[in-house]
Amino acid sequence: MTYWQEQTLREVSPTALFPRPPVIRFAPQTATCSCGGRLSVQKSRRKNILLMVGPFIAHETVARCPDCRRTFGSEALTRLVEPRCNVGYEILVYVGRALFQRHRTGQEVRAELAARNIRLSASEIDYLGRKFITDLAIAHRRAAPRIRRTMTMAGGYILHLDATHDNGSTALMTGMDSLSKFVLANIKLPSEHADHIVPFLRQLAGDYGRPLACVRDMGSGIGKAVAEVLPGVRDFVCHFHFLRDIGKDYLEPAYARLRKGLRSHAASSRLHMLAREMRLQLARHSDRCAALAGAIKAADQPEDLELMPAAATYSLTLWALHGKHSGDGYGFPFDRPLLDFTQRLMELERLMPQLLDLLLVDDEPDTNQPIFKVLAQACFVAEDPEIRQAVTELQRRCQLFDRLRAAMRLAPVDGGNGLNDEGTAGAMTSIRQGVNEFRRQLADDPELATDPPSRKMAAQIDKYDDKLFADPITVAAPDGPVTIYPQRTNNIMEQFFRSLKRGHRRKTGNNSMQRALQAMLADTPLIKNLDNPAYMKALLDGKANLKELFAEVAVSRPVDKFDGLEVNSDRILPGFRALMNLPTLPGQIIRSLGA
Repeated sequence: MTYWQEQTLREVSPTALFPRPPVIRFAPQTATCSCGGRLSVQKSRRKNILLMVGPFIAHETVARCPDCRRTFGSEALTRLVEPRCNVGYEILVYVGRALFQRHRTGQEVRAELAARNIRLSASEIDYLGRKFITDLAIAHRRAAPRIRRTMTMAGGYILHLDATHDNGSTALMTGMDSLSKFVLANIKLPSEHADHIVPFLRQLAGDYGRPLACVRDMGSGIGKAVAEVLPGVRDFVCHFHFLRDIGKDYLEPAYARLRKGLRSHAASSRLHMLAREMRLQLARHSDRCAALAGAIKAADQPEDLELMPAAATYSLTLWALHGKHSGDGYGFPFDRPLLDFTQRLMELERLMPQLLDLLLVDDEPDTNQPIFKVLAQACFVAEDPEIRQAVTELQRRCQLFDRLRAAMRLAPVDGGNGLNDEGTAGAMTSIRQGVNEFRRQLADDPELATDPPSRKMAAQIDKYDDKLFADPITVAAPDGPVTIYPQRTNNIMEQFFRSLKRGHRRKTGNNSMQRALQAMLADTPLIKNLDNPAYMKALLDGKANLKELFAEVAVSRPVDKFDGLEVNSDRILPGFRALMNLPTLPGQIIRSLGA
């Protein structure tokens, strides 16, 4: 932006045009009461109003009917700002979208508004953010019949259920339709016990009808609640959750032994230290390093033999350490970085004679010392009997688990979608045949049939067989039959919760969601719907924007009462925090009751 453009913007800003807030007059739009009485002026009142264009003073005339004593204010003013409030709806919407869609901090929102000559405190920003979610939740509940009608026109909905929590915090459970991508309902629960989930599911089914199918994780609480509230509804277990849980049970014992063995040698820490030392050494010759790296990559004879031992040692160290970052982005048990790290160290140990023969420099101990350090760590790990046993077992079990992944056509080895993988396309019947064939192989192999982890894997497959395979669902929609394909995974929910955590990280720089989940309003996930055009059409019901919608919500809502604002049951009531720290509280209660 040029200087003259910036200068022009400053000159036409509200602050420059109105150094003092202008006074705007408001009056009732009618002169006659509905009872037939003619209105007379009762009083006038002034209040400071904040809008996105800047502050102004509203001078409102209030009229009164002498017959029925009813009072009339300005409808035009109530469309701008809520009664007994001086912040306009457009600022409310701006703050809400900034906090929850753009993931700005309260301080950043304050700065953005201050640039428009709107001064709000940090507590006001926080209050407006919570009020935004409250009003959105009220509007969402009132729009439930229209949302239900929209989903019915599409043939119905498939309910995806999942919950997120952090370090024992309150669980935030969300129900979402995978066809329309609508967030339907949310609740905060003390735990994922069926007793807490059942009322939530009853309310959801009452608002939106019975779903065509339900997709969930393998939690027993969700399973029991779905069976109780939605009997007869097809209940599917997410393939990704199923594979992940089976893989953890099958691989974790050996993987834990490997983890313990690696920690005992501190190989990773020592290699990182060596990598830093080698980098400092090579950085003094940065102009020669690129050519050496290129020669190593191309397997060409380097021209610079003097620095080759250091460059090779550095590259081998980085290579070994990179094993700890290997994988396709699925997480354990699909990715096994500790196993890859160990296998790379074992490969170094196996090739040690050749490496020493090539990299040792006669009569130069300082030059030779780094390669000895790398290979010493490799030997310590590779010759540890516990580690070798764990690696052998893991290699055998990983081959079997990867066969199940291939049969389910999900999270393939070397796949590029990471946690967003939805599984390859294919008829559910053929996927089911592949899993059944894998199950028969477990039973027919004498070694696997007697192996406890393999028998547990077989039992899991038998237990969830009917809940894994979803054939297409044909339903009668108003415009004719519609064929609906339930998603194989609950990724739509996993992606949603990951985006929630990314937003929290953007605002706080902290990965932990524990305190945020405690303080968060349960209906905060509804913010995702605001990017969905079909949802916005049902929500607004002909209104131009959220500002108009929230004005209607405020008019029909009792003053100073948020009927959609959930009381935070985890927040300590005023005065009780001091009692918690009293060592003699029971005695004081007894004395208080006996007084």
